[in-house]
Amino acid sequence: MKVSLPLAALAATAHAHYTFPALIANGATGAEWSAVRQWTGFQSNGPVTDVSSLSIRCNVGASTKSAPQTVSVAAGSTVGFTAKADISHPGPMLFYMAKVPAGQTAATWDGSGEVWFKIYQDGPNFGPKRALTWPSQGATSQSVKLPASLPSGEYLIRAEHIALHSASSSGGAQFYISCGQINVTGGGAGTPGPLVAFPGAYKATDPGIMINIYYLVPTTYTQPGPAVWKG
Repeated sequence: MKVSLPLAALAATAHAHYTFPALIANGATGAEWSAVRQWTGFQSNGPVTDVSSLSIRCNVGASTKSAPQTVSVAAGSTVGFTAKADISHPGPMLFYMAKVPAGQTAATWDGSGEVWFKIYQDGPNFGPKRALTWPSQGATSQSVKLPASLPSGEYLIRAEHIALHSASSSGGAQFYISCGQINVTGGGAGTPGPLVAFPGAYKATDPGIMINIYYLVPTTYTQPGPAVWKG
């Protein structure tokens, strides 16, 4: 009896959390952690909660840990991540990218500096009786169309879901993050931006990060981070 209760509690906690373990590209889903950096402790499905930590970039230990593969994808095509288990918490889904500097590769680069730009974000729907619904909640995958003018080259692509169910105090928001490795082909001459760094792009008190979504139910939502670059 002393063992069964903690195990049941652990199982319930793990079920409520999720990871983004596999890249979806060119109409196919890759093996888990083949083109996505496997972060330390991924088995826990646990979130990052400190926006000032290095873990906010690619998850725990993943900035300096490469994935075995880098997948080639065309500019303007759709790239996604699987969600395991489904995205059970309310909150926004965001995608960022960072171009690998000359002389490095997506497998070796740590993603440091003001190099990240946002290519997608979703927000809540404000329904009857001021109830919020989130497009990504309950999904088993999330995808984004790469801008057609995205320059060719290797990139890290960062999937981030921010769970807001406990976000009414500083440090309560939960960040579910993965970084994939891609090589963009057939790109254009766009200039992505604004550029931000992780850590650095967010503060724990940003209105889209520290927010009570239940009382009083908000009628607006301010996305954290920079504006979306549309290419």
